[in-house]
Amino acid sequence: MSNRVVITGLGIVSPVGIGKDAFWESLLAGKSGIGRISLFDATDYAAQIAGEVKDFNPTDYIDRKEARHMDRYAQFAVAAAKLAFEDSGMDLEKEDKDRIGTYIGAGIGGIDTMHQSYEKLFSKGPSRISPFFIPMMIANLAAGQVAINFGLHGPSECVVTACATGTNCIGDAFRLIQQGEADVMVAGGTEAAVSPAAVAGFAAMKALCMDHNDDPTHASRPFDKNRSGFVMGEGAGLVILESLEHAKARGAHIYAEIVGYGTNSDAYHVTSPAPDGSYQAKCMKLALDDAGLAPRDVDYINAHGTSTHLNDAGETKAIKEIWGDAAKDVSVSSIKSMTGHLLGAAGGVEAIATVLTVEKDIMPPTINYETPDEGLDLDYVPNKAREKKVRAAISNNFGFGGHNACIVFKKYEG
Repeated sequence: MSNRVVITGLGIVSPVGIGKDAFWESLLAGKSGIGRISLFDATDYAAQIAGEVKDFNPTDYIDRKEARHMDRYAQFAVAAAKLAFEDSGMDLEKEDKDRIGTYIGAGIGGIDTMHQSYEKLFSKGPSRISPFFIPMMIANLAAGQVAINFGLHGPSECVVTACATGTNCIGDAFRLIQQGEADVMVAGGTEAAVSPAAVAGFAAMKALCMDHNDDPTHASRPFDKNRSGFVMGEGAGLVILESLEHAKARGAHIYAEIVGYGTNSDAYHVTSPAPDGSYQAKCMKLALDDAGLAPRDVDYINAHGTSTHLNDAGETKAIKEIWGDAAKDVSVSSIKSMTGHLLGAAGGVEAIATVLTVEKDIMPPTINYETPDEGLDLDYVPNKAREKKVRAAISNNFGFGGHNACIVFKKYEG
């Protein structure tokens, strides 16, 4: 018999707040975290806006010397892990750290470190490259740094599946605990790609919103007819997963139970989702079947909802395929309207929003929804948070390369 798995800690570093309370209050208020890029001079860039993390001081969470040897994406991860463990109330000195693991991914990793190191290489020569360049750049060092900083010796992996990364990490960690290979996992995603090369690259693909540089808070508008591309964000979202037995033994607060996980591939195109949404639909069905739930048991979907034409249309078709005539009864919202798209961190951040929705029976809105689009006619929780009894919810994330991942949370019942 497999172990039941619950969520007991939430750690978040986001464009709309650091820590779960600030994050949640901002979401419910419909507050946008998107503004003009300040991390570098974006004057000559086609896209000049992003969801940046404000007022982040890494030394609030990490020794100053150690922080200097981490890329911003890894700093976010260590900070989110510290916040998550504090929120969980877990005393790590009383735990068997061989049974606590870290599944933390990044879609890109230390791209700003790479950018700065290449500039130094070409201007000053190879002898000026830092010995910390490689460990600061590689994507697995978020998981590695969290394990090192907290002394966690359990399974440690880094999933890299583009924008599905955080969800895959949480889903894979869920499986480990189900199977009895760990008692506790810290899992999710992190990203800090608001960097010259990344912004220029996504803009060259025509993926970013480039027509709201002077009106950034209205740029991200998932499911709206006038959506024109995603807005890049940064941050980290990590959750503490525990076996129910372990959580109950230490008297932990339980936010929700994770009950289902599905993952598959569009196998269609390197950047575009399959336009009919068929494999996104199959991914949701896999997660529901794993949870033993029918579509009618789900009251809320935290959508991938990127504010791109293809994604929002395809995800809506996928929901209609699974829910059929009842599709208009399930509420769907995208917090990317407020945070921007956090790439590899999106799944972790959005899992936290979904867990809080399940616990508190309040759904965050899709802000900037003004003009309905043909065929996109679901309940997108437009512009204002709404109270609703949420028995179960799905969080969706779909990444470049056709990576699809969905997780299902439901109210904890002892």
